[in-house]
Amino acid sequence: MRLDLYDRLSGLLPEENIIKNEDMSRHTTFRVGGPADYFVKIDNSGSLNEVLTLFREMGLKMQEDYYVLGNGSNLLVADSGYRGVIVSLCGEFAECEIESPCIIRAGAAALNVAVANLARDNSLTGVEFAHGIPGSIGGALVMNAGAYGGEMKQVVKSVTAIDEEGQEVVLSSDELEFGYRTSIFKKKKYVITGCLIELNNGDKAEIERVMNELKEKRISKQPLEYPSAGSTFKRPEGYFAGKLIEDAGLRGYTVGGAQVSEKHCGFVVNKGGAKADDVYRLIADVQNKVFEASGVKLSPEVILLGDFDA
Repeated sequence: MRLDLYDRLSGLLPEENIIKNEDMSRHTTFRVGGPADYFVKIDNSGSLNEVLTLFREMGLKMQEDYYVLGNGSNLLVADSGYRGVIVSLCGEFAECEIESPCIIRAGAAALNVAVANLARDNSLTGVEFAHGIPGSIGGALVMNAGAYGGEMKQVVKSVTAIDEEGQEVVLSSDELEFGYRTSIFKKKKYVITGCLIELNNGDKAEIERVMNELKEKRISKQPLEYPSAGSTFKRPEGYFAGKLIEDAGLRGYTVGGAQVSEKHCGFVVNKGGAKADDVYRLIADVQNKVFEASGVKLSPEVILLGDFDA
């Protein structure tokens, strides 16, 4: 990382918004990961544009040299940390509001639960599924997050982002290339800033009933008492990842402080004191053992950041 980066960032942002050697275990739901060289908080679109312009001028590349963090709910940062800049959107990017009847405008850093609650409070239905999905809207858009039969694809009207040349673009739902746990943002290195979510009028009591029902399902079936990144593996076509893992005899399988959840085999959890390398090695072991047992290759949903041993 270039030595003059801090000085140039401090010319654009308040110094308290630029943190050196920030421990990433504080910013991921796995609660593991080493320090990032710089952790930068950006709370408005003007500052974001200036910082991204600086990165382009310095030849910094997304993911390799800087990473835009959501809620850290799908991220595994190496124990050695990240030799780059973590960009954390906050302030105006964390806001969500009713744009017009049946339309919610949500910033990329708005939490999924906040958007679902706003919809409920305004008797809007369609996004109940997102109430229990950890993370932010930006991350949910990248992954086309979903649960219990709902997914972002069903409710997103458009997404606003900044492209690789620094231009603001608005992508309609037809342009987002949503698929199972994927979107156009898996291919394009765009910085998502927000979206419009289109819902339907509904009954507030019924919306709340559905949300409570889904909450109870999560509590009863998922290991919410331990740090994790939610479902660790994508669902292979024709199979369920958790069932394949259980059938391979891996319920409770442990590497260091990381464990295949005894409650739900689709979750890798931090039972206490886990290192990022424990999680990484456990994921690799599960992939190998499931393939040996069933011939199915599991693909992780988790994004890796930093250097992991091969």
